[in-house]
Amino acid sequence: MGTVLAFDFGEKRIGVATGETLLGSAHPLTVIRAESNDQRFAEIGKLIAEWQPERLIVGLPTHVDGTPHEMTRLATKFAERLGKRFQLPVSLADERLTSLDAEARLRETGRNAKSAKPLLDAVAAQLILQTWFESSPHVSS
Repeated sequence: MGTVLAFDFGEKRIGVATGETLLGSAHPLTVIRAESNDQRFAEIGKLIAEWQPERLIVGLPTHVDGTPHEMTRLATKFAERLGKRFQLPVSLADERLTSLDAEARLRETGRNAKSAKPLLDAVAAQLILQTWFESSPHVSS
């Protein structure tokens, strides 16, 4: 039981969300916009130091039918690097259609595409984490 950080990995941006396993609810946190992997991992390290998560979740992108593609490989590699670097357990969570869902949710709040863009990846990470909470037995009911 404890805090979990989730990541919506992208080559340009990484959305981050947080949640508590006890509550089973996720919240958007931030978007990391760093050029180099060293900068990205430094930013992630700051978040880990601040939030002290017990586990990390990485969204696993696939085609709608579940078959892998290039981003599947890159997200898996990112997850492996997170686990090795921060010595925390890392789980992968299905992220099919989370970006579309995130866009729709932001539109519902009255945001247009331009004003929603800075939040999109963090909301996608929130949806990834919420999916993980709902599909896993670790959340107290």
